[in-house]
Amino acid sequence: MEDQLKLNPNSVNGLSESSAPSYDNSDDEDTPVLSSHTLAALKEFLSEQQSHSDAGDSEVSLVSEDWRLSQFWYDSETAKTVAEEVLTLSNGVDSRVACIACPTLYAYLKKMDPYVSVQLLEYDKRFEQYGSDYTFYDYNHPEELPSELKHSCKVIVADPPYLSKECLEKVAETVSFLRQPGELFLLLLTGEVQKERAAEILDLHPCGFRPHHFSKLGNEFRLFSNYDPGTRLGGWEK
Repeated sequence: MEDQLKLNPNSVNGLSESSAPSYDNSDDEDTPVLSSHTLAALKEFLSEQQSHSDAGDSEVSLVSEDWRLSQFWYDSETAKTVAEEVLTLSNGVDSRVACIACPTLYAYLKKMDPYVSVQLLEYDKRFEQYGSDYTFYDYNHPEELPSELKHSCKVIVADPPYLSKECLEKVAETVSFLRQPGELFLLLLTGEVQKERAAEILDLHPCGFRPHHFSKLGNEFRLFSNYDPGTRLGGWEK
């Protein structure tokens, strides 16, 4: 069970409380002293932020990753590749694009095409800065969404917050709520461990393209689709 409950890089749902830095105030000095464990974590966080800046992530408007919430954004290649695919699919389609728990993709989509109609469904309320493009989303309540979003999307990209069957099933309920009648283009970014479940629950197939994140992750991530992308995204894996 523990292996199934690892946090997905693009959601904050998994933490029930904030792990703010702890201070050692045992002496009489006014200046607080960070514990060695917290100091090491803080140094690693600052180092990662600098490396992200050096890598050119300033191309898009993103809030910083919150190390206390285990947030990790897609690297530029992954974000651009998936965004290009979404824009190809949505060209000429009169409907919204839904980004479920993948704010990096939302940011790149708006950077590459400011006029694309895209809705970000995300737990982290810092993304309220995106105005009407943002909708608060808790996968535990998969259909508690504004009525105007029901059956409004032809292209949906989802990045579930947990690598568990229960979470994927609930995200699938959200997909059913959002999808327009008729043809649907669905992309799923999740761990390799979800491969069989992705096929069983959503009838998805793995693509050759491998998603990556700026920060190193222990889980191998994959991109799945419900349609054959042909020569794009590395094609369906045979």
